[in-house]
Amino acid sequence: MQRVDGRKHNELRKINITRNYIYHAEGSVLIEFGNTKVICTASVDDKVPPFRKGTGEGWVTAEYSMLPRATQVRNVRDINKLKLNGRAYEIQRLIGRSLRSVVDFKSLGERSIIIDCDVIQADGGTRTASITGGFIALMDACSYLLDKNIITEMPIKNFVAAVSVGIVHENKLLDLCYEEDANATVDMNVVMTDSGQLIELQATGELSPFSRDDLNQLLNMAEKGISELISIQKNILLKG
Repeated sequence: MQRVDGRKHNELRKINITRNYIYHAEGSVLIEFGNTKVICTASVDDKVPPFRKGTGEGWVTAEYSMLPRATQVRNVRDINKLKLNGRAYEIQRLIGRSLRSVVDFKSLGERSIIIDCDVIQADGGTRTASITGGFIALMDACSYLLDKNIITEMPIKNFVAAVSVGIVHENKLLDLCYEEDANATVDMNVVMTDSGQLIELQATGELSPFSRDDLNQLLNMAEKGISELISIQKNILLKG
């Protein structure tokens, strides 16, 4: 099978990450997975949710949205958060869970970091790009707190990244673009740490069930892709 953009079956799209993309945010990146582009910002807030008050522990949460013309057909703008569509709500919960899993909330102290992920152009994999870019924004926000002596140790315990895999026309593919995702018989999103531990696995047989062997092969492919993404994250962050 020839892929839409000529990639090998186990090859990521071209990844570009631009740090400090938003001037005012404590952490921010523009992350590009091929034609998918997401702005991720991390904002520090001295407040915490009610269930965290008085505990000395912080919180990390996320919000996700898509510009009206991020896609081929205009989306309705989410003006009222209470009317946020179900897909966006599910994705922002996934981003929040993924990032919280690698944070030591005691070290963060009683404050929140809010990760905003705004899709400006979508071509598949917006949630995985948001997690991968959101982690860098989170790391930069925590480094800001350290530099300002607001916290005394880095609260992030592991790196985390995410990627999609799937089966398209009986071929197992890494990092699906929109056209591949739309034709996938199996669609999977994998979130993993740099130590190889799984955080979340979302897998669906779109048209028919799939085998345990298929699952294992897709997981191996995702692990390879995530390892490459985390290497990119580390190289970006080392640039200072």
